[in-house]
Amino acid sequence: MAEIKLSDMRDLTRIERIGAHSHIRGLGLDSALEARSSSEGMVGQTSARKAAGVIVKMVQEGKIAGRAVLLAGQPGTGKTAIAMGMAKSIGQETPFAMLAGSELFSLEMSKTEALMQAFRKAIGVRIKEETEVIEGEVVEIQIDRPAVAGAASKTGKLTLKTTDMETVYDLGAKMIEALGKDKVQSGDVIAIDKASGKITKLGRSFSRSREYDAMGPQTKFVQCPDGELQKRKEVVHCVTLHEIDVINSRTQGFLALFTGDTGEIRAEVREQIDTKVAEWGEEGKAEIIPGVLFIDEVHMLDIECFSFLNRALENDMAPILVVATNRGITSIRGTNYRSPHGIPIDFLDRLLIISTQPYTSDDIRKILDIRCQEEDVEMSEDAKVLLTKIGEDTSLRYSINLITSAALACQKRKGKVVEMEDISRVYELFYDVKRSTQYLMEYQSQYMFSEVLTGEGEGYEDEANAMVS
Repeated sequence: MAEIKLSDMRDLTRIERIGAHSHIRGLGLDSALEARSSSEGMVGQTSARKAAGVIVKMVQEGKIAGRAVLLAGQPGTGKTAIAMGMAKSIGQETPFAMLAGSELFSLEMSKTEALMQAFRKAIGVRIKEETEVIEGEVVEIQIDRPAVAGAASKTGKLTLKTTDMETVYDLGAKMIEALGKDKVQSGDVIAIDKASGKITKLGRSFSRSREYDAMGPQTKFVQCPDGELQKRKEVVHCVTLHEIDVINSRTQGFLALFTGDTGEIRAEVREQIDTKVAEWGEEGKAEIIPGVLFIDEVHMLDIECFSFLNRALENDMAPILVVATNRGITSIRGTNYRSPHGIPIDFLDRLLIISTQPYTSDDIRKILDIRCQEEDVEMSEDAKVLLTKIGEDTSLRYSINLITSAALACQKRKGKVVEMEDISRVYELFYDVKRSTQYLMEYQSQYMFSEVLTGEGEGYEDEANAMVS
């Protein structure tokens, strides 16, 4: 019998793809909002992370809306990472919508409509409603199957108990199917929604914890419910205003939530929904949760989008807006005027600006250690020192991109640990921006449509020389 090697068995639970920011778990702050040097995947940028932590605290309190924050810094200084950390720190219930500035320029809908939909995705509504629930521990499930297949539907009985009472319920075909789907067995504590018939498995009863059943480490043990079997419970649903808009839009309907093809939603529909949500708020049935809208590459927006954002932020139901850019003083799109970050001065005046600084060599080293761990790559100390030096001379993104390619080069030579020779090999194979620009300047005459040698291209040549130096 062939021996099974444990090293060949792959972990099937980890099938998610490793992304550029998949190592980010939060902002890495303590309870006093002080930034730790390296925590939750975040390294360095202590002042920017502290400022982001204050914004997160504002969002969680839910009392402040319509504020705007700008993350400004050079490329590769962790602006998007801070935004991802904010999203993780805020939690599941607070909506966090994310888009890039160039996403708005689509032929399907107007720019202002796309921005309005993004705003509505970032505003949540917590709707409260009372529902009747049957909650108890399963004592026994009896299912009577017909002797002849197809002769009649299945019937059965379900015995549920609490610490005070025990009741037998008759089961129909749908309930039997639902119990089988959730693999409900005797000893489980379940809750049944009377209105919809939905079954929720709450856990396994403590009275069955000593039994030698086939149970995994994820099995949750709970107390047997007390009191009446039938109870009234307050159920909370969290939805965004955009989801309510789509469901109430006659042209699209709720199926558009799954297809993503929402189209333009009429202003009348939104006004009616806002009025209804305000009524629910007064009656105590609903609560509005202002979330966060993050727009990356905000310099790609034009003057019309900025004027729309100016107006939208003054609305009572506006989320907190976080924008990011890596541009300096540049032209505002749609005009001939130049402005800091390519943002009009009147809109810039509304922003709280958080600046990110270039990473130090120690920060680069810590980030590379985290990325090696995330990408499951073993690397020698010398190789990490070399990769840190490459990150200082070129860019952090380039050095991170070399990790996986160096690991593949190591596999090709049947190695287990990435060494300096693997880093050197991939460094020679893949050019960074500086070396690529230098190569272009040397061989520009051999490329098509090369105009650098003409008088008009002198400015470009100066920029290229500055990039190489």
